Amino acid sequence: MTAATHSPLFPQVPDSADAVLEGLDPEQREVATALHGPVCVLAGAGTGKTRAITHRIAYGVRAGILNPSSVLAVTFTNRAAGEMRGRLRLLGAQGVQARTFHSAALRQLQYFWPKAIGGSLPRLADRKIQLVADAAAACRIRLDRGELRDATAEIEWSKVTQTVPADYALAAAKAGREIPRDPAEIAQLYAAYEDLKRQRGVIDFEDVLLLTVAVLQDRHDIAEQVRAQYQHFVVDEYQDVSPLQQRLLELWLGERDDLCVVGDASQTIYSFTGATPDHLLDFRTRHPGATVVKLVRDYRSTPQVVHLANGLLSQARGRAADHRLELVSQRGPGPEPGYGDYPDEPAEAEGAARRIRELLDAGVPAAEIAVLFRTNAQSETYEQALADRGIPYQLRGAERFFDRPEVRKAGVALRGAARFGGNDTLLEDAVDLPSQVRAVLSGEGWTPQPPAGSGAVRERWESLAALVSLAQDFAAAQSGATLADLVAELDERANAQHAPTVQGVTLASLHSAKGLEWDVVFLVGVAEGMMPISYAKTDEQIEEERRLLYVGVTRARERLYVSWALSRSPGGRPSRRPSRFLDGLRPGSGAAAGRGGNGANGGTGGIERGFTGAAAGAPVERRRTQRTPARCRVCGRTLTDAGEMKLMRCEECPSDMDEGLYERLRDWRAVQAQRAGQPAFCVFTDKTLMAIAETVPEQEGELARIPGVGVRKLNRYGADVLAICAGQDVEGGDEGD
Repeated sequence: MTAATHSPLFPQVPDSADAVLEGLDPEQREVATALHGPVCVLAGAGTGKTRAITHRIAYGVRAGILNPSSVLAVTFTNRAAGEMRGRLRLLGAQGVQARTFHSAALRQLQYFWPKAIGGSLPRLADRKIQLVADAAAACRIRLDRGELRDATAEIEWSKVTQTVPADYALAAAKAGREIPRDPAEIAQLYAAYEDLKRQRGVIDFEDVLLLTVAVLQDRHDIAEQVRAQYQHFVVDEYQDVSPLQQRLLELWLGERDDLCVVGDASQTIYSFTGATPDHLLDFRTRHPGATVVKLVRDYRSTPQVVHLANGLLSQARGRAADHRLELVSQRGPGPEPGYGDYPDEPAEAEGAARRIRELLDAGVPAAEIAVLFRTNAQSETYEQALADRGIPYQLRGAERFFDRPEVRKAGVALRGAARFGGNDTLLEDAVDLPSQVRAVLSGEGWTPQPPAGSGAVRERWESLAALVSLAQDFAAAQSGATLADLVAELDERANAQHAPTVQGVTLASLHSAKGLEWDVVFLVGVAEGMMPISYAKTDEQIEEERRLLYVGVTRARERLYVSWALSRSPGGRPSRRPSRFLDGLRPGSGAAAGRGGNGANGGTGGIERGFTGAAAGAPVERRRTQRTPARCRVCGRTLTDAGEMKLMRCEECPSDMDEGLYERLRDWRAVQAQRAGQPAFCVFTDKTLMAIAETVPEQEGELARIPGVGVRKLNRYGADVLAICAGQDVEGGDEGD
């Protein structure tokens, strides 16, 4: 357990804003205190990025700098969003919205649809692949199961890259897509799919983003209402954003720049879905005033694991590789990674199961062990091998914990016992909270010993055992806690999707393992044809496979085992060879690869502070990061309202605004808005103009410090505004951007 990546299960909520910063390293602290303007965090695997950004949000909220209801934190999975909400709750920062892109967009779309379109939002389709199958039948295109899945993926890629059916063939060729059928057929199928959705009155997952973008683009009043709600944005896993998600983010932001993005180009593993690291790598170009913080202190893995991870990337090529980060382990030494070959895949699975049994017998918890593979089809062999040895396991990507039927039933039983416990004969001999929970859940199927074998019975027991374990941890952390307290904790965790740990070895694909970590990791099937996968042909595809293996390696904290099979089936010809990615890294495969950093482009941690300036070569002033609560400059009260923070005073406090200057600014703004064909507030809001008229800035740096004046607006309008403040005549300014 390390300070940067782990915390006790039920820690005490920090008692002050400064206490939120305790335990952060210098770079993490910089992230946490850089609360204004664009911030880009380049975070290597295991460097505590989630810790840094949750502490950033919590510090801003606890210090009164950020209004929690004005913060929107977005990430890519419900699990990651749930974890973020759970951490923020433990830091005393309730009220912050932490959602996936789709969840945030769907919420806005449901709210604004009656106003923007009228009526109710169309129903979200349950199974997209069935719609694609129906569209194929309508087109008389025959697809087997694999082709149907591939065609569905092509439609999804087209939509997130904002490609219409007529442009599909050209766009797919330009992107180097491996197309499962003739491009004209895919385009025809795509068009038929869209027609079928309209006929049935349904929308799909990608439509949620497309429709939200359309509403925000077409209805400036709705866009401004959303922007008034959300003033500060945090985007996790920014290397995975698609062009469509980036467009939505830009519409949420408007002309503002209160944005913090976090990512690692070396963990870009979803380009087949339309994700691209270009938005992360080009962030400083789009936001010249950005502060860039590099996190390279690896608190997760031992030096031996980190050495292998760095070695993998040292051989990488391409733009993402040019910006790789050289990790520096902060942990003590551990065992060297183990390597092994087996005659066939069943023997490889049996070898992994045998070693896992040895680890379990030595006291390693099952929940701290994972078996990771390239494709889901590899899972069955390992399920059988673990079941044969009586080893509990869980499949990653199964139903969310709090949505499982047995967990819902257990919650009802615990709630009933909390309400009527004094009259419940089950609780007569229960002397403490853990024994009460065990007594209640024994009626739901929990037993002190797990059932034999695998399957649904074992999975139900694992869920109940996780609740028993959670009760034990809760009682240890909260002295005197009651059953009612535990029920309240479970309710909060269910709302945040902050699930307890299920005791079982994890079986997962490398893609689904992203963002997770274990003490012991088995990377299996690391052979040519599987890693890299056989259909990876281009240099870009090969490099993505390398990054996928890098993600797998960096999931391990202490022990790492890498294996491959020489043939697929028993008795098969041993024609396979270990992955090319291991050349020079595994024993007996040549000299070890170099581990040097990559010069100016990356390789070391640190902080590059942002600057503001009107143009290249112009005098610039270092961006000042506000680290204290925003206070009224008249009465000194802490400000939390976004409008008051722009004015730097309470609404009720007397204003010393220059009324004549304010009117001149409004007249100038009207001309600018007319020329741009935009509403006036897109130039500057009334509150920002009032703040300018109250402070009457004389220099660019003074103007830049007024909330609502970002780098882009400073570059576009700064000279005009300063001239107006100086009493000079300005006829609307330049039309150019």
